[in-house]
Amino acid sequence: MSGHNKWSKIKNKKAVTDAQKSKIFGKLVRFIAVESKAAKGDTNAPGLRAAIEKAKEANVPSDNIERAIKKGLGGESGEMEQITYEAYGPGGCAIMIEALTENRNKAAQEIKHILSKNGFELAIPGSAAWAFEKNLPQNGGGWNPKNTIPISEEDGEKLNSLIEELEENDEVQEVFTNAE
Repeated sequence: MSGHNKWSKIKNKKAVTDAQKSKIFGKLVRFIAVESKAAKGDTNAPGLRAAIEKAKEANVPSDNIERAIKKGLGGESGEMEQITYEAYGPGGCAIMIEALTENRNKAAQEIKHILSKNGFELAIPGSAAWAFEKNLPQNGGGWNPKNTIPISEEDGEKLNSLIEELEENDEVQEVFTNAE
């Protein structure tokens, strides 16, 4: 009866939660490095301060945050850039996808693949942005919908699975939609 003891159950659960934490920590640390580079290491800059607060809310260790700030200053992180992709999802809802990547072409192809696998495609820049307004970095950044679109329950399920799949991608930071 090997493998049926209490420790193996705990070990398997811990592995799953650790993998989820690692993915979240990685995204936040990458975001801090980019903001640090933009703010030239000034922790009082609104964008960097907001990124640090977001990381602290997710319980990222302070030494990881400090390393990310130094990494952004030292230029070790390569040329990370923040890109916003636009798409239309099920029921005609607008989707804004924020990505942080070193390789713009790779990120675009991965997002295109996820969208096409679910029956959707990237929209022309500016075609979905009209439905949103950009938040200031000190307010947490992101996009707020100006107006919302009601979608059916079936379309809502498709949208949720699409968003989950997009957020599993390492380079996608956040996904915003104007669906109700």
